[in-house]
Amino acid sequence: MSLRSFTLHDQIERNAWLHGSCTAFVSGAQRVTHAQYADRAARLAAGLAGLGVGIGDRVAILAHNGQEYVDLFGAAARLGAIVVPVNWRLSAEEVAYVLQDTTPRVLIASPELHALAPVAARANALAYSIGPVQDAAWRAVGDLYVDAPIAAAAIDDSAGLAIVHTAAVGGRPRGALLSHRGLLAAAAKSQQAWNLTPDDVQLGALPLFHLAGIGFTLALQVAGGSTIVLPRFDPKAMVALIDEQGGSVMGSFPPMLGALLDAATEAGSKLASLRVVTGIDAPETLARFAAACPHADFWVAYGQTETSGSVSTARYSERPGSAGRPVAQHAVAIVDELDRPVPVGGTGEIVVRGPMVFNGYWGCDKDNALTFRDGWHHTGDMGRFDADGYLWYAGRSPAKELIKPGGENVYPAEVERALLEHPALAEAVVFGVPDAQWGEAVKAVCVLKPGQSLTAEALIEFVGQRIARYKKPKHVAFVAALPRNPAGGLDRAAVKAAHAGP
Repeated sequence: MSLRSFTLHDQIERNAWLHGSCTAFVSGAQRVTHAQYADRAARLAAGLAGLGVGIGDRVAILAHNGQEYVDLFGAAARLGAIVVPVNWRLSAEEVAYVLQDTTPRVLIASPELHALAPVAARANALAYSIGPVQDAAWRAVGDLYVDAPIAAAAIDDSAGLAIVHTAAVGGRPRGALLSHRGLLAAAAKSQQAWNLTPDDVQLGALPLFHLAGIGFTLALQVAGGSTIVLPRFDPKAMVALIDEQGGSVMGSFPPMLGALLDAATEAGSKLASLRVVTGIDAPETLARFAAACPHADFWVAYGQTETSGSVSTARYSERPGSAGRPVAQHAVAIVDELDRPVPVGGTGEIVVRGPMVFNGYWGCDKDNALTFRDGWHHTGDMGRFDADGYLWYAGRSPAKELIKPGGENVYPAEVERALLEHPALAEAVVFGVPDAQWGEAVKAVCVLKPGQSLTAEALIEFVGQRIARYKKPKHVAFVAALPRNPAGGLDRAAVKAAHAGP
């Protein structure tokens, strides 16, 4: 353990000391103080240690948001273990890949999600269930909370705390290893930007398998505040929580904010305690939010899983359309295809350097060497700076053409791989198109094999059975042939230009 190290375990112990009797989490009818949270994390750590979990070991969790989810982060921090949050929107095949990729010693899952992790997917992991146990293959997670105090692991804050799998550039997701240092640095930047205090209450509806859900919860921990842990987004319930429990902070991705405003109008609520909303949304929705909630600010940002959080941020009203200005103690730059600096106003790849940058992709040394070249993290995203230092996001680089329906990440290569498993398809090109409800939608332009026939509906359902349903195409177009570049490869830019509309 380094003299100058500060881990999530240290943060939890600090909160227990300074804010011990204050609420840390509300999960349904359960209210947990900061002191109780430290105790719960310590008891769960003791139970996991009894199973042999130690420094660097992985513990996977496949669950909806709940108290056990945040307990696991605290327990892993005490043990020096690594949490693997598994996206419950994935297919069983995709869940199996994540578990095989990270080889967790223990898997914790909600009963309603057990079917996503059959025996073959669990491999050698010990399986524990949140809630009732109805299958002999699973044990009760409550049995892991034991009174057998163990000392905190002697780890540095550069140690990994979580492996969050990002969308699949080459057809398979990569696990981004995020450190205590990076996640807490990102949380501190949010706490400072939003001026969070122990009085703030986060409406924690974003899933905790998502970096945003993890990051916002940690920001409230850094502030000594509280989080209402919500298993799902329910706009009517959110309005009630804002009005009755002083909800002041929330993350939002389309169509959440619009639905919240609709529910508030129906309930006659002014959302009086809400003061910080952050995420992405359409200008029309943001204008509506500003009119309905003049007491609150919508914060824009740029970041990715690999940066542990936002590396640029600002109030939307400061520079509408931008992604804000770089956060403190981080370098953000724009480079060209030869990694040379691009002048102000020029468009190039966004690169980042600072403590929030992740440790690397799990088991992907070649990818890491490419990503971390020249002492920078190369994001694969394009952007430009204006003369006042505001970052303007300009899409994805050709090598990382990313689609974001409702804030989720979808890479075309992953969808194309699933499409081409259909025996009737010869070729497919996938890209994103604007979508009024979700911000962006997946579109596929496909060529059938000679003599084959297929409907768009049947193909969409075929893909939805193989990968997470949010990744399946919303729009499908069949064409006789796809354009080629001079080298004979698919001209993806030409396909996208010809089929840019829904």
